[in-house]
Amino acid sequence: MGDDRADHIAEFIEPLRVEPGSTVRLAEDFDPGFRAGIRKKKDGVELLRSGIEQLADYQRRLAAQDTYGVLLCLQALDAGGKDGTIRHVMSGVNPQGVRVVGFKVPSNEELDHDYLWRYARNLPSRGEIGIFNRSHYEEVLVVRVHPDNLRRQKLPAAARGPDVWQRRYREINDWERYLTDNGFRIVKIFLNLSKEEQRTRFLKRIDVPERNWKFSSADVRERAYWDDYQQAFSQMLSATSTQWAPWYVVPADHKWFARVCTAAVLVHTLMAINPQYPQVSEESRRQLAEVREELEAEAPAGAAPDPYAAEKKNNGTKIKKSKKSKKNKKNKKNKKDAKRKKGAKNKKASS
Repeated sequence: MGDDRADHIAEFIEPLRVEPGSTVRLAEDFDPGFRAGIRKKKDGVELLRSGIEQLADYQRRLAAQDTYGVLLCLQALDAGGKDGTIRHVMSGVNPQGVRVVGFKVPSNEELDHDYLWRYARNLPSRGEIGIFNRSHYEEVLVVRVHPDNLRRQKLPAAARGPDVWQRRYREINDWERYLTDNGFRIVKIFLNLSKEEQRTRFLKRIDVPERNWKFSSADVRERAYWDDYQQAFSQMLSATSTQWAPWYVVPADHKWFARVCTAAVLVHTLMAINPQYPQVSEESRRQLAEVREELEAEAPAGAAPDPYAAEKKNNGTKIKKSKKSKKNKKNKKNKKDAKRKKGAKNKKASS
């Protein structure tokens, strides 16, 4: 059953995956309104609920095993839904095992280091899921669209040549390969929003008072660079989708579907890791048995020695009785149906 579930998820997310080595033309290759045949939002909500449950289970095992770490990189244009995706997809996990980092305009301290420094110092630890709300890919997106940002990075003249972007693609790929080889899986999601849907969401931020705080005139000014960003995204996806860290282009015009897809990609990654709870040694089991005896001996008069075990046994009995009752009801129904059919048959024969 587990294999069937994994195969189903892999099939679901395959259209979103950027094939390593392929050339991406974002506007032609990926539809922001795609819904994979899921017509109703309520069906998507049910899928998301299932994904959140699976994610919570795998996160517990990831933390217990303490061998692998996972880094989720979320990229999108303004109003692409990054915050909402994080809030909904991670709603069922243990907050202690997840760390979200947002990257704004680099500080003076960050500009005094190499461009990957601030990202490297915020990587997740083993057993943890780290989320970059905007990521190191800002260094080949907004920095490329706005060259002034590159000049502020204090690079030597030779490092600002025409090959700077190809070099950064290579450096990012190598860095991600290094992380993967050391047990850190990279999950890269681009929330692909249409220009019209972005316009609608900006207007909603203006029209709804409770959302006014999210509105920024700078975000609207960035719309003038829409074509530049589309080209930068296309080239980034083409150059940095690798076998060890592929990109997934998630349709973002329908928020609920974007959340379903993000959860599916994350669960798919954790399934591939397949973290397991640590095995307890025989010596540890012996110690556990001794401690249990001590705790059971402390039970007050009239109380169960082990309330959890007693409750579990009681629930098991209830389940067995429930199954037996359902079976009896089914047998009675079958007998009634058979009797009814026999009566109808006899009536037909006599007539």
